[in-house]
Amino acid sequence: MMRRIPKTHARHQHGAVLVVVLVLLLVMTLLGLASLRGTVMEERMTANLRDRGLGFQAAEAALREAEAQVLANGHAGFPAIGGGGCNGGLCDTPDPTLPERWLNEAGGYWTNAAAAMGGLAIAPQYFVEYMGEAPSWPKCDSEIPVHPLCLKPRYRVTARSTAANRATVILQSNFAGP
Repeated sequence: MMRRIPKTHARHQHGAVLVVVLVLLLVMTLLGLASLRGTVMEERMTANLRDRGLGFQAAEAALREAEAQVLANGHAGFPAIGGGGCNGGLCDTPDPTLPERWLNEAGGYWTNAAAAMGGLAIAPQYFVEYMGEAPSWPKCDSEIPVHPLCLKPRYRVTARSTAANRATVILQSNFAGP
């Protein structure tokens, strides 16, 4: 048994439910789009963080490779002191009147590191600067006579990793040579 709606009630309904449902559908669509936009932004941030992490690891590997080279060979291979030049990634003391070498991307200072990043297109590079001799412990250079192990050569290693359209990472370390 079906109940019929009297004709007087049918005339007073003008689609109010349809309007309410359409407004709710619009609100739900806007919420879905906002959520999707936030997810895409998080994915981009994660990819950027991964690129930076890989770049940091590549630069760190180049830094350690350069330090190992200097520790193994000492000052052999460096250009003459006072010449201001570079030879295969080994550079003389920097000139304080000139801009820092690491700021010059196209300079002939950079040498490619042998560090591989698992087939990724990341090219780590480095150069080493001789910074002169410095005391190995506080005030050892003021002793008379100066202890033979007091003054040691100091080096500054600059390493960078770059990948096309990706993050560039530059690291520096200072260390005492042999």
